Amino acid sequence: MHSESAIPRLARRSARLNEVPLLLVRHAHAYQRRDWTGDDKLRPLSANGARQAEGLTSVARKFAPFIKVYSSPYLRCLQTVQPLVQALGVDLKEAVELEEGQSSAAVRLVRSLAGKNVVACTHGDVIAEILVTLADEDRVDLGPNPRQAKGSVWVLDGANGSFTSAQYFPPVLVETV
Repeated sequence: MHSESAIPRLARRSARLNEVPLLLVRHAHAYQRRDWTGDDKLRPLSANGARQAEGLTSVARKFAPFIKVYSSPYLRCLQTVQPLVQALGVDLKEAVELEEGQSSAAVRLVRSLAGKNVVACTHGDVIAEILVTLADEDRVDLGPNPRQAKGSVWVLDGANGSFTSAQYFPPVLVETV
C-alpha cells in the first residue's frame, strides 16, 4: 500500500508514461539568403546542411518508432528530413502550417500532434514561437539558455495537446568519405 503523499507522485509518473516524444527539428544549414537569387522556398541545403540532415537520423533513432514526418514545404526542410524518412520508412506530409511566418498555425499543429510519435521540421522563427508558447503556457523548462541551431532537435514530451518537458540536441554532422 502507498502512503497518501506518494500517490500524487505516482500519478504524475503514470501520466508521463503515456507521453510520447515529438521531435521538433530546425532545418539544416542552407545556402545563404543573400547568395540565393531564386525563390526562397527553393533554397537548398548546403553541403554542411546535407551532413546535418544525415546526422538527424542518429538522434531520431533514439526515440523511434515514428508514425509520420511533417515538414514545411520549403525545399531546405524537405531535404533535412529526407534521410530520416528513407531510413525509418515513414510517410512524409508537407504542412503549410510549418512554413516561415506561420507561428500561430504551427503551434496549433504541434499541439494537435502531442503524444503521436512524429517529427516536425520547420524554420527558426517558428521554432522560437513554439518554444516560447510551450514555456509560457505549459511551463516547459527549456533550460537556462535555449538554443535552436540549424539542424538541431528539440524532443518534446507530451500528450493530449500539451507538453511537460523538452530536451535539446545540437546538430550532428556525418563525416563524408
